[in-house]
Amino acid sequence: MRVKLAKNYGFCFGVKRAIALAEQKQNGITLGPLIHNTKEINRLRDNFNVIVNEDIQAIPQDAEVIIRTHGIPKQDLQNLKQKTSHITDATCPFVTKPQKICEKMSAKGYQIVIFGDIKHPEVKGVMSYCSNDSLVVDGLESLKGSKISDKVALVSQTTKNINSFLEIANYLISRCSECRVFNTICNATFDNQDSARNLAKEVDVMVIVGGKNSSNTKQLYEISMESCKDCYLIEDFSELNPAWFSNKKLCGVTAGASTPNWIIDEVVKTIEKY
Repeated sequence: MRVKLAKNYGFCFGVKRAIALAEQKQNGITLGPLIHNTKEINRLRDNFNVIVNEDIQAIPQDAEVIIRTHGIPKQDLQNLKQKTSHITDATCPFVTKPQKICEKMSAKGYQIVIFGDIKHPEVKGVMSYCSNDSLVVDGLESLKGSKISDKVALVSQTTKNINSFLEIANYLISRCSECRVFNTICNATFDNQDSARNLAKEVDVMVIVGGKNSSNTKQLYEISMESCKDCYLIEDFSELNPAWFSNKKLCGVTAGASTPNWIIDEVVKTIEKY
């Protein structure tokens, strides 16, 4: 098998920054998984004694705590500050942007519409900065059945699909007397999605590497499926199946923003042996 990597893939700026901060703070605690990649979380635990804790109340007094890349709800941050002053904020700067926008625009009376997954930690954090009730939609269809105000501010989860975001924006603009649109999809997401889209058009089979609970990895899989019917989403090389590559000549590989190079390298080396 020949393997071709996407032009842009893997760790983004925010994840690189968070990993570096966690490695510096040995024996730290992350409030929730630092990133959505179980293998990398285990590496940080085994090599740097960085452990995950989901419960603020269970965090020891004055502990060394690292806030995950996805951010945390505003109230959780306030509660955490009552437990410890040793807090390292690894929230991705692209995530703090929609938080600040929601805080500012909701204070001005705008209804906040968030394009994203309401169960995702990033979205939960962004919602908490709204001083009025926000509306979270996962696509145009869910928006159509929702009550919309005359004054609306639209933001997006940082890892969502730009075309879907534009559909929602156009719908709101045509129905609101005032609609403020803030493009909060990060540049790394744009680059990775475009690269996956282009690569999927020229290969026989496509492998997307990343956490099964990673939003941006799922987006890469869905985008790749548009042009390549043989697409597979895996977390590491152990999930590869030789049958996927039967009668295939060229395999495309891309990876989510939380996928480290050591996992990608193992996948590529395994595929090349088929």
